[in-house]
Amino acid sequence: MSDPQTQAPAGAESPAARALSKHLPILDWGSRYDRDTLVSDLMAAVIVTIMLIPQSLAYALLAGLPAEMGLYASILPLIAYAVFGTSRPLAVGPVAVVSLMTAAAIGNLGLSDPKEYAVAAIVLALMSGLILLAMGVLRLGFLANFLSHPVIAGFITASGLIIATSQLKHILGIDASGHNLFELTTSLVTHLPETNPVTLTIGAAAMAFLFWVRKGLKPVLVRLGLGGRMADLLAKAGPVAAVAATILVTKTFALDTVGVAIVGTVPQGLPPLTIPDFDLDLWTSLLGSAVLISVIGFVESISVAQTLAAKKRQRIAPDQELIGLGAANVAASVTGGYPVTGGFARSVVNFDAGAETPAAGAFTALGICLAAFALTPLLQDLPKATLAATIMVAVLSLIDLTVLRRTWGYSKTDFAAAAATIAVTLGLGVEAGVSAGVALSILLFLFKTSRPHIAEVGLVPNTHHFRNIRRHAVQTVPTVFTLRVDESLYFANARFLEDYIYDRAAHDPRLKHIILMCSAVNEIDSSALESLEAINHRLDLLGILFHLSEVKGPVMDRLLRTHFVESLTGKIYLSQYDAAVDLGPAILEQPAARKKSA
Repeated sequence: MSDPQTQAPAGAESPAARALSKHLPILDWGSRYDRDTLVSDLMAAVIVTIMLIPQSLAYALLAGLPAEMGLYASILPLIAYAVFGTSRPLAVGPVAVVSLMTAAAIGNLGLSDPKEYAVAAIVLALMSGLILLAMGVLRLGFLANFLSHPVIAGFITASGLIIATSQLKHILGIDASGHNLFELTTSLVTHLPETNPVTLTIGAAAMAFLFWVRKGLKPVLVRLGLGGRMADLLAKAGPVAAVAATILVTKTFALDTVGVAIVGTVPQGLPPLTIPDFDLDLWTSLLGSAVLISVIGFVESISVAQTLAAKKRQRIAPDQELIGLGAANVAASVTGGYPVTGGFARSVVNFDAGAETPAAGAFTALGICLAAFALTPLLQDLPKATLAATIMVAVLSLIDLTVLRRTWGYSKTDFAAAAATIAVTLGLGVEAGVSAGVALSILLFLFKTSRPHIAEVGLVPNTHHFRNIRRHAVQTVPTVFTLRVDESLYFANARFLEDYIYDRAAHDPRLKHIILMCSAVNEIDSSALESLEAINHRLDLLGILFHLSEVKGPVMDRLLRTHFVESLTGKIYLSQYDAAVDLGPAILEQPAARKKSA
């Protein structure tokens, strides 16, 4: 008989089961799935499906791809994410920014054959999926942190402006091209005399209707007796009404015969199983773009997922999200789709509609399948101007130029990052913009940490606390100089600390002790250790003892493995107060000096 003390409690998971459910989240939420959850997920799926059909078509148009590829990218990827993703309400599929980046990436290849263009998009989805999977396996989700919020906000704002401008050609019914705002604007102005008045009427009417739906439809539905939540959800499905109305008008009056561009024949049925092209030259050409799309897609997705998870006190696992998004993109590549990620608008709709688990995404995929079977023949007469209007209304909410005003008032470096990202994206295109944003984020981080804030501190009277002499009335003694460095010490800032201490020691002959207060130092790398050794040696030659205080445990553990502690001319104190009392006992008798100007 087994020992009762070794038996797991009833209902407890074994370590193997917990490990498996960690990598297959569907096993976690699926084990608790019930009828109420099913009803909630089905209701959310119906609402999101209605919203996703016109969006999928529109974003495929934005990416320069056949409309059906938008539908294909909204079926199997949702199922793959439901198996591997950790966010309950996140809705995966084509999104505006990634669609624009896809168009820019493939546009750089100079392809003219639509079939080659589609093949490149499929390869891009596979490459993005493999990159995301590799990042997830290697636990590299933290790399997304190198993109600061001002950079992301600036990039999305600039991308929104480019996307909106790029869709004006469909609203006007003219030819226009360009990869940045200047090229697009110049091309639009050049072809403006060729505007098709019928197309313009359809596009303008669709835009006006969609803008009204956002704010005006819900009050009307409420007055008609619908509940607030249902009225809100129906208002979000407004694009479907615009699609249906413009298809009916176009078909009834044969508007395609007067120059109105339509979607044309959309293949009916399930997505085809596709084998991505493994041409080495093509993969090499798309590698940089695939990396950028992967990073931007992950940042956008994880931001949405964490925001929605916080509202229900749920947890998101960033590394597992990489696996989920990677699986979704691989799924897109084998079913004729293109790169996908979690979308903000549809995820919010999914959340508001009551989605309880990722199964809502799988049910949405089934809804898209039914649409691909039954509705695609009806989409033949859909004006491209309607899809363009759908895109423009959606992306205009992404444009947030107030980020410049907010960052200007709070941090000039963040303002510079946001402004530079916007300027480069608008002037050179999305790939250059996001590359500049990543590089600028890293450079600004290195710049700020290479010149850390260093404060000379003194004792706050009648306390054991030490504060900046420039901000507080504190007690000091002339023979002891204490500085607090508010940053970990590493190769980029070690020399800065050296120069600061040498300069201070050279200009004050009264100094007998210098104390480095390490309360904010979480790490000291090898380069910084060499600098501390050099500081210790040089101060010794000047007859000044070098001390440390408030060294954190992990940092002290590493220092004890070196000869630095043995060669230190001074002591290592547990607290700064102990150091001050030991080295300058007169500090307790000193009057508090008036704080200096900051």
